[in-house]
Amino acid sequence: MAICADFMLVFLPAPTVSLRPALAGTAGPVARFFYGCPDNAFQTALAGTSYSFVQRLGSVVRNGTKLFAVGTASSLIGTVVTNALINAKKAVNSTGEVENVPILSTSVGYGIYMAVSSNLRYQILAGVIEQ
Repeated sequence: MAICADFMLVFLPAPTVSLRPALAGTAGPVARFFYGCPDNAFQTALAGTSYSFVQRLGSVVRNGTKLFAVGTASSLIGTVVTNALINAKKAVNSTGEVENVPILSTSVGYGIYMAVSSNLRYQILAGVIEQ
């Protein structure tokens, strides 16, 4: 779980050169909005462009959504493996009273934690680096 989360936490927010193609004409309003958002809330606008306050908030939401997905997926993998090991231990030695971890609520809770805590730390760090 930690390996997946650590890799994605470094990979997703890493600075990249934008090689994205032009937005498709069939893109919906949400895709159009997020396409125009900066990579982080404090990103310096390039010459000839500017970002509104709403677009900067959109970058926080977009990155939070990515981190929620990473946190939920990595926690889902981790709790499934943990429960499998607990059940294997129960099959071998049934004297201990170890309960299974609730998979969905634990995974969503960890995803929310990642979306809030890791996202805000990333935004602050990116802001310090940008300035």
